[in-house]
Amino acid sequence: MARAVVTKPQNKRGSPEAVEKRRVARLFNDVLGGASASPRRDGRTEKRRQRLVKELEEGLARGKRELKPIDVLLRVQELLELGEPLSHLRKVVKVRPLPPETTVEGLMAVVRRLHEAYQFRPEVYRFVGLGDDILAKAGITGAEQEPKKLAAAPAKKATRSS
Repeated sequence: MARAVVTKPQNKRGSPEAVEKRRVARLFNDVLGGASASPRRDGRTEKRRQRLVKELEEGLARGKRELKPIDVLLRVQELLELGEPLSHLRKVVKVRPLPPETTVEGLMAVVRRLHEAYQFRPEVYRFVGLGDDILAKAGITGAEQEPKKLAAAPAKKATRSS
């Protein structure tokens, strides 16, 4: 007597065809109905975003070990890519000061190599205590960008209403 082979679906949400139908339907609704202001995230992405924010807030990875500086950089970079506002991350992350024995020359060389390998956004480095001066010396941010930030906005002329 032959046994009937029962095949399990590849995931818990049904067949791949059903999953594709739901994805296409959501995309169709977004295109014709106008996408919302914030990017739509699936449940897993939203849970991941929440976990990353919580880890940065607590300073612990998975609630056990302390986050290393590279862990902070990776999590902040990923959250920015997921659309998390920089202002929210500034409120959550506790920036650690640089150790007093750190030399600027050695730090610049390591930061330069790190940036070449990972291509982090320049604002991510601030979350581990690296300021714009070190980033500029390391060649990550241009020196021409700094005066624009520091320049005061031109004063508006006062107009008199008659």
